[in-house]
Amino acid sequence: MKTRTIVVDDEPLARDRLLKLLRAEPEIEVIGEAKNGREAVELIRQLKPALAFLDVQMPELDGFGVLAELAADERPAVIFVTAFDKFAFKAFEVHAVDYLLKPFDKERFQTALKRALDQLARSQPETMHEQLSALLNELRPAAPPSDRLAVKGDGRVVFVKVADIDWVEAADNYVSLHIGKDTHLLRETMTSIEQRLPREKFIRISRSTIVNMERIKELQPLFHGEYAVILRDGTKLTLSRSHRDKLQQLGLS
Repeated sequence: MKTRTIVVDDEPLARDRLLKLLRAEPEIEVIGEAKNGREAVELIRQLKPALAFLDVQMPELDGFGVLAELAADERPAVIFVTAFDKFAFKAFEVHAVDYLLKPFDKERFQTALKRALDQLARSQPETMHEQLSALLNELRPAAPPSDRLAVKGDGRVVFVKVADIDWVEAADNYVSLHIGKDTHLLRETMTSIEQRLPREKFIRISRSTIVNMERIKELQPLFHGEYAVILRDGTKLTLSRSHRDKLQQLGLS
């Protein structure tokens, strides 16, 4: 069976070169390409590739941001395409994640590809997820939490206290901040808002939901490893199966 593969790079020439190299490999099936991080996230969720060649440096949402947007079990095996410095090379090597340094030759490309295919053949997805998560933690340290957020709208700026937020919901290119009966739209990704909220108080329970732990009244087990999260005001949210590791943070195991 061929390995389903995508290419993500904002430079057309670099993307076309990778596609040409991959299409010459008998073990590879190229199933898609993306020219930016936003497209990449949707492509990965839609097509579920086994392998991705992922450019690190892209505007708005870079390669690390793409992986941070995805749950661990959504991430494919990754070969990073990068122009990073020696520090990054060391990080990639320590965490056993392969990379291609631009400009790279065909021999280096084939070496990286073989390593990735060998790793996939060993069928160790949990190990690959752990390696990628460790790399993300090292190269993308979380931004310091804010104690208030500036929300623009209707020609004015409203300052919202972080402690007042009940829960946060993804809304296309925005996030909705739910505060009591009020809702404020903020132009940010779920990943960026998650980094701005204090981790000891807020927890991401699904791809599209972050909740203030102080607002949680109870948890109710559902089917297939999911939980209903009931807030003190009666709001009912869902802790997804892909975020079950957060149960420990809520005092459960």
